[in-house]
Amino acid sequence: MRVTRLFLSAALLSMTIPMAPAFAVPALQAHRAVYDLTLNKASDRSGITGISGRMVYEFNGSACEGYTVKFRFVTQIVTSETTRLTDQQTTTFEDAEGKTFSFVTKSFVDQNLDKEVKGMATRGAKGLKVDIDKPEKNTLELAATQFPTQHLVELIGKAEKGENFYQTNLFDGSEDANKVMTTTVVVGKKADAEKSDPEAPALAKLATDKYWPVDIAYFDDTGKGGEEVPEYRISFKLHENGITRDLVMDYGDFSMTGKLVNLSLFDQAKPCPASK
Repeated sequence: MRVTRLFLSAALLSMTIPMAPAFAVPALQAHRAVYDLTLNKASDRSGITGISGRMVYEFNGSACEGYTVKFRFVTQIVTSETTRLTDQQTTTFEDAEGKTFSFVTKSFVDQNLDKEVKGMATRGAKGLKVDIDKPEKNTLELAATQFPTQHLVELIGKAEKGENFYQTNLFDGSEDANKVMTTTVVVGKKADAEKSDPEAPALAKLATDKYWPVDIAYFDDTGKGGEEVPEYRISFKLHENGITRDLVMDYGDFSMTGKLVNLSLFDQAKPCPASK
């Protein structure tokens, strides 16, 4: 099992925010969310007997200034032979028009730096150009796609319109920043919050807000002829303001849950100045 399979990018988990022209940009809530991670299930083939950890996701920005995400994903992975501590630290910035996306990710194993990926992706008329600075300088040309904040805006827009199934694509700079992912999105009917919801204390004043149940499957779109089995899936509850919770992250051989335990709401950005 590759350690990198446990590292989820911030975009995928915020789910995932700006400008798809077909939709008005929703009022996305700047916030800091903390999730406790636990093993949900694991096959014998995975060799995993336990997973515990914490995920911290911080989202800031506006539709006129762009969006910044800071993300940390720490897990202790227990197998029959060893215990490992993995730590991914990611910072991304997506400009307000969804034309550029900068990213830097540092991955640690047992507190030792295992990998650093840094670069910038730029959307052009014919596709995506990715300039990578680390681990080695390189330039890639990828298929036309969107970035994480756009992906979330599209998701909320379609959910608001009652569309419950669609496919789209995504570049988030994860792993080696060398591929576009195809995503299949299933959106359930908007649901009322339950009084017995274990995440209600962390949600505080948002505890009564309605949400959509969402399931997203991610496929590797690198010319393999269309994979029928996704690399991984994420299901979660999505609020209108972009906050996500009650996560289930499924990697095939194993899956884990992420339960919201703390939520800090930041002041909203001021309205964009009127154009002259």
